[in-house]
Amino acid sequence: MTRGAELIRAGWRRHEVRLLAVLVAEWLVFYYCGTSVNRHGVVVGFGTLERQGDILRHSCEIGLLALVLTPVILTAGIDLSVGSLLGLCAVVFGQLWHDAGLSVGAAAALTLVAGALAGGLNAGLIAGLRLPPLIVTLGTYSLFRGLAEALTRGAVTYTDFPAGFLALGQDRALGLPVQAWAFLAVAAAVWVLVHRTMTGRAFRVIGFSPEGARYAGLPVRRTLALAYVLAGVVAALAALIYTARIGQAKADAGTGYELSAIAAVVLGGTSIFGGRGSVTGTLLGVAAIAVLQNGLATIPVVIRLNAAGEIAGLLTGALLLGALSAEAAAKVLSQLRRRRQSAPGPNPVAP
Repeated sequence: MTRGAELIRAGWRRHEVRLLAVLVAEWLVFYYCGTSVNRHGVVVGFGTLERQGDILRHSCEIGLLALVLTPVILTAGIDLSVGSLLGLCAVVFGQLWHDAGLSVGAAAALTLVAGALAGGLNAGLIAGLRLPPLIVTLGTYSLFRGLAEALTRGAVTYTDFPAGFLALGQDRALGLPVQAWAFLAVAAAVWVLVHRTMTGRAFRVIGFSPEGARYAGLPVRRTLALAYVLAGVVAALAALIYTARIGQAKADAGTGYELSAIAAVVLGGTSIFGGRGSVTGTLLGVAAIAVLQNGLATIPVVIRLNAAGEIAGLLTGALLLGALSAEAAAKVLSQLRRRRQSAPGPNPVAP
């Protein structure tokens, strides 16, 4: 085998390379098959810059949640509450600005503090009391959504935000939606945290073996707490961007976003069992799901059936199950291979 062929084969073994190939194929399918009507009533193709900008704009909140769920899942944890927390923080922001009369800047800052406190609640129960992340965040998933409904009595929607704030979710800067720059900044920060710091290495070690990490002297509780508090802060940021994008703060904001974010992280190659994954893979997973969800809405047959959301949900679920099954199968095959290699050979026949 030539050197070039070996490099191609080694590159193809990388999950990110295979996912990038899927993303390109997906984009090409929608490019040649999809059309849509913009807000001016003009038919535009899927590959136009306007359409790509819309994909960036509508996938920013889920992308932010996926980015901060990456370190959480690297520790073999989970956070099912981020979507509900997004809704709660949107309501908190609306009340602070509309009812309390605070400036937009002060209300936004206090909303980020509220997100940190909510993440701290998860951190205290998981890192402090060592409760299972799945059970804790399932409880706070209901708690945060219930609080949002209680604060608005299930009916109040906050609107009429200042134009300067709405620009965060509706305007462009240097050719990109404004929120895309916020997303890129968070992506760069999380990438550095996960891949270039001791804390990022600690995330992986904890995911492989929490007890081993403790024996190695790593600050396990502090590292776990950081992951969940960070998730709370960025969920609050996503709430601000969501509110600016749609111009409303309401209790049902972010419904189902946690599942799409988890799907993007796992699809990107981060092991649900912890210890393995990358921010680059998560970004590709977000892109794959965003292109799928937005591209289906441009297929004429799907438009006639008015079933883009349902089909996107089915295909996203199938992708997630496929990724999980592939990971589990690879783990089983690896164990079988190790057993064969360690098994003793046949006893030599005595002369």
